[in-house]
Amino acid sequence: MNSTPARQFALQGAAVILVLSIAWPYYGWGSEALPWQQTSLAIGAVALAFATIARQAWWWRLIHALFMPAIWLTHQLAIDPGWFLLAFILLLLVYRGALSGQVPLYLSNRATVAALDELLGEEEAARFLDLGAGLGSTLVPLADAWPERQFTGIENAPLTWLGGRILSLGRANIDWRWGDLWQTSLADHDLVYAFLSPAPMTKLWAKAQAEMRPGSLFVSNSFPVPGVTPWRVIDVACNPPRPLYCYRIACSPS
Repeated sequence: MNSTPARQFALQGAAVILVLSIAWPYYGWGSEALPWQQTSLAIGAVALAFATIARQAWWWRLIHALFMPAIWLTHQLAIDPGWFLLAFILLLLVYRGALSGQVPLYLSNRATVAALDELLGEEEAARFLDLGAGLGSTLVPLADAWPERQFTGIENAPLTWLGGRILSLGRANIDWRWGDLWQTSLADHDLVYAFLSPAPMTKLWAKAQAEMRPGSLFVSNSFPVPGVTPWRVIDVACNPPRPLYCYRIACSPS
């Protein structure tokens, strides 16, 4: 199932075109003004039908159904445009990854951190890398538990990076970086952890195979690599389930 932003825009756009192509001639013929409230509700209903036919996830169906009615309602509130600009800037500062790479902000819970702590106890992983480290909810407690090991966090959302930088202060074994995970070398790390989204997993696995050393470990929270059998799956005791998919790097691709 393809859930890319372009597909979602296409579904919503198709609903707008279909409804307006019927409503404008109908009301125009009678020289009546277009009733935007009813039109927005009709667009939402058609968009919901299109999203259902396209077998989109339930949250995408809900977004499609409410998107145009929400625009109409917001217009009725006559909110100063400056507030929208401020909201956009704040969202960009926190959720930049969702815009640039379909990677929203996910924070690892305590049960996941405990599972990673146990995994580090089993692995001789001296260098741990967190791709998309967020606020350091994974890195900081692990660094405190393993002061003799080195932990690196990569985050590209400015405000989130700043929060994590502040929370990681005073820990000599944390290297907190602001950067792009695709420009980050994985070669020097024994365990690479990612809690991203399904979208980049195939590309990220190819990067891990190309750069990580044989015997090192790539761990993905919740999102498996499509078509690749994990070396191990760790079931984390939490709700909703957040399994850790572990992939042992066997050898560099030929």
